Amino acid sequence: MVIDAAGEKLGVMSVRQALQVAEQAGLDLVEVAPNSRPPVCRLLDYGRFKYEQTKKEREAKKHQRSNVLREVRFRPRIKEHDVEAKANLVLRLLDEGSKVRVSVIFRGREGSHPEIGWRHLRHLAELVKDKAAIERPPAAEGDNLTMILAPAKHLKEDAKEGAAKEVAKDKGE
Repeated sequence: MVIDAAGEKLGVMSVRQALQVAEQAGLDLVEVAPNSRPPVCRLLDYGRFKYEQTKKEREAKKHQRSNVLREVRFRPRIKEHDVEAKANLVLRLLDEGSKVRVSVIFRGREGSHPEIGWRHLRHLAELVKDKAAIERPPAAEGDNLTMILAPAKHLKEDAKEGAAKEVAKDKGE
């Protein structure tokens, strides 16, 4: 089966005839559906076809959003104003749709006062509570205290999906 550049069916013909038609039109003969009976071939400019295909793929990649985990670090000796600045950075990252790992890094003797780091993380969580949800609460990991924040809207959507699945389970039983 041969289809011309305008999308009109030219009918079933031999490969040799199809190649002659393609050569007369100044186009390429491209097999688009090899598994169908009869196989479907199309007359088109193959270079332009590949160009448009890569252009579509690039455009599709632009609109994909991968689940990115960004990190914001600070030390326990940070001042109040600087914690607020870090909170603004966290809010900006959350607005972009990223999850954010907030880490307090202890060095040397700072590690003997982890309560300072806990206090900073609680304070930061309080500052961003409107736009963020705590995905993983603060936990000690070696010389660090870390907590993971996610955009609040994503967690609400996940909760809705989970609730919908529960309702579906209840109906099925």
